[in-house]
Amino acid sequence: MRLTIRTNLAVRVLMHCAVNSGRLVRSADIAESCNASGNHLAQVIHRLQLCGYVDTQRGRQGGLTLSRPASEISMGELFRKFEASVPFTECFDPSSNSCPLAHACRMRRFLARATEAFYRELDEVTLEDLVDGNSELHDLLTLAPREPMLEGCAAQFN
Repeated sequence: MRLTIRTNLAVRVLMHCAVNSGRLVRSADIAESCNASGNHLAQVIHRLQLCGYVDTQRGRQGGLTLSRPASEISMGELFRKFEASVPFTECFDPSSNSCPLAHACRMRRFLARATEAFYRELDEVTLEDLVDGNSELHDLLTLAPREPMLEGCAAQFN
């Protein structure tokens, strides 16, 4: 089993926000620390927002934050939302299944059970489980304090 880049980035974004709880996190900071494409990351952040995982604020002082506590974000739920559109195997998608064995093959049933067991296991894991007490992750993702913005253009020349 291999996760899509989208799901992998979604977990990274959420971990970044959880480590920096209480402040807006810029997508550029996430892209840099997680070695991710800004364009791909923007698509993932948009989907996270639509799914209710993050709140975003646009503009120069914008960024994103978790929309709910890390203890309430289930990795199983997240993986289902991000991976549901990608069939595990060809025969899981009736519209594109061209396997001549599909009607007689019993493997599909076992794969379906194994996939569900995978998600059930992840249902027990929260975002909080991934970040709390993980000092190495905090060292990698904690953002330095931002410099305060100067008010107006005149402040730049004084």
